[in-house]
Amino acid sequence: MPTIDRVSVVSTGTVKIRPEHVGPTTKNLYVWLATSREWTQPRPVNAYVVQHADGLVLFDTGQDRASVTDPGYFPGGLNGVVYDRLAQFEIGPEQTLTRQLAAIGYDIRDVHTAVLSHLHQDHIGGLPELAHARIVISEPEWTSMRRPLAAARGFLRSHIELPGLRWDLIRPEPLDDSTIAPFSAGHDLFGDGSLVLLPTPGHTPGSLSLLVRRPEGPPLLMVGDLTYDANLLAAGEIPGVGSRSALRRTVAQVNELRALHPDLVVLAAHDPAAAGLLARAVPAGAA
Repeated sequence: MPTIDRVSVVSTGTVKIRPEHVGPTTKNLYVWLATSREWTQPRPVNAYVVQHADGLVLFDTGQDRASVTDPGYFPGGLNGVVYDRLAQFEIGPEQTLTRQLAAIGYDIRDVHTAVLSHLHQDHIGGLPELAHARIVISEPEWTSMRRPLAAARGFLRSHIELPGLRWDLIRPEPLDDSTIAPFSAGHDLFGDGSLVLLPTPGHTPGSLSLLVRRPEGPPLLMVGDLTYDANLLAAGEIPGVGSRSALRRTVAQVNELRALHPDLVVLAAHDPAAAGLLARAVPAGAA
């Protein structure tokens, strides 16, 4: 029996962002944020679903519908202005994490582990629905979130540090696995090599990606917001949000991994092409 039985994607609504956000751009973040007058077409807010023999795994949990129904969800003042200028969300009542999972045959209570690529609000929206699950995040990301001025850096602590959640803070450890070079460290989620968390800092200091390896079919790399377009990443381009130096290093590492595995499929959280890429890599009914 294969360790991984099924890989799926669900989308908790759509988001419009600035073209400079997607990149590439030479403008400083605060310059384009203040001056940009355009929005992209709606892009998905994806969460990935992996049916592993040891339990159902999510990679990211999407956006909370409360963010479009509760006027107090986002901070006020200058921080509120920044959040307004960064993104415009549309989330229908059928686009909660619970209802999206139900649409593909899962109960929210089936979720064993939720891995968060990072702690920005469009990746942690399902946390209120996951008190029963193990929540995995990198220790550097958690440390960054706890530093002063969290909201100004994209971390809404009141929506992260919820009572009753079962956090598992991981720090990548050395891995003796030449097949994931140039990555020399990571975290094997179940100890069988099928789901390996890789440190991919840049968008945030502690961002993680999930390498999914199956008995058949190409490997999958779920990258959160390392990119917003898999083709741009393949071309070595970086987005307009995050540490440019760290993003360049991490994008280069991912492309070195791709050189080892030319069939590697990169799945980002907000890439409109991601669902199609996954469908071609994992035909319906296949692992």
